[in-house]
Parts: sequence; C-alpha cells; structure tokens
Amino acid sequence: MKKVVNILTVTGFMFFGAIQSTFAAEAEVAEKTFHQILKKSFIEGGPGFMGIVLITLILGLAIAIERIIYLNMATTNTKKLVSGVQDALESGGVEAAKELCRNTKGPVASIFYQGLKRVGDGEGLEAAEKAVVGYGGVQMGLLEKNVSWVSLFIALAPMLGFMGTVIGMIGAFDDIAVANDISPAVVAVGIKVALLTTVFGLVVAIILQIFYNYIISKVDSIVNNMEDASISLMDLLVKHTK
Repeated sequence: MKKVVNILTVTGFMFFGAIQSTFAAEAEVAEKTFHQILKKSFIEGGPGFMGIVLITLILGLAIAIERIIYLNMATTNTKKLVSGVQDALESGGVEAAKELCRNTKGPVASIFYQGLKRVGDGEGLEAAEKAVVGYGGVQMGLLEKNVSWVSLFIALAPMLGFMGTVIGMIGAFDDIAVANDISPAVVAVGIKVALLTTVFGLVVAIILQIFYNYIISKVDSIVNNMEDASISLMDLLVKHTK
C-alpha cells in the first residue's frame, strides 16, 4: 500500500511538473509578437518561393491601392451634378452646362460634357446619345483598368504556394532516400517548409481577394450612377430642345 502511495505521489508531481512546463512554454510563445512569428515562419519557408509569393502580394497591393484611390476620386455626387446641369441649361443654355461639367471632376461629368458638346455643335439628340453611350464605355474601361492584374495575383499566389509544397515534398522524399530512413525526424523539416509556402500563398490570396471585391463593388456603384445620370441627362436635353 505504501508503494502504491509513493508511486501515485511521484506520478502527481510529474503530472503537475509537466503542466507547469507546458504553461511556461505557452507563456514564452505568447510573449513573441505576431511580427516575430511571421518573420520566423517566412525565413523557415525559404527565400525562393516565399520571395515570389511576397512579390505577388506587393504588386497586387500596389495596384489595388492605386485603383481604390482612383475610384474614390472618380466618385461624384451625381444628383447634385444633374441638378446643376439642369439649372445651367435653364439659365445659360448648353454653354453654361458645358462649363459646369468642364469644371467638375469625375467620369459622369466627362460623359455629360461629351453629350452637351454634340448638342451645342448642332448635331442633335441622336448624336448626343451615341456620344454618351460611347464615352460611357471608355470611362468604364478606365475604371476597370489593371483590375485583371489583381485577379491574376489572387490566382497566382496559392498556385505558387502549392508548387513550393510539391517541391518541398520531393525534397523530403530525397532526404528519405539519402538517409535510408523513414523516421519523422528526417522528413519533418522538409514537410514544414512545404506547408509554410502553401499557408503564405493562401494568406496572400485572401488579402488580395478582399481588396478585389471592394474594387469591383466600387466600380459597379460608379457604373450604375453613370447609367442613371446619363438617362437623366438625355431627359434634360429633350426638354431643353423642346
């Protein structure tokens, strides 16, 4: 009975000692910042594919930020512009409306100017409508410029990560062949490196996907405003010519 008690006592001390060491290890890991963990994982992943994945992130973010700035600058208050054009047509005619659109930034004002220019030159409402539709397509192309590159980087980042994984697994099997041993210690490093490339590729794709969805929603919003404003402009021109 005394032996059983001694065994249980020793086991209890070992169990509590293991718990304390576990908590100490977790506390040590918690003290590391996210930046340090990320840097360590990036270095362990290897400079080859990890560097390429990082380049896709940098290029994708650069294009996405440029598009966001451009789209925010292209966003205008279309209701205010339509009201201003209406007042200008009533007070000063087509030339006053053209001057207002010339001094207003944004694709909607540019489309308005093209339509008003056709009417001012005496080409008629049909020519104005064609100009509005045609120049609207041009402005839509400018809004969507370089967005396809972001979608390319979204698809490319995880593919590069998977390629790094495959190459890392091949290296792990080469290590097994050289060591003639299939123990986990032989392949653990290679498999870890392989999986890190996949993780970073997926993280890059997720980040760029968020920016891409925002850009697409912003473009759709501006295009809808352009279409509604173009219809309002043609209605104003019809009333003005009558």
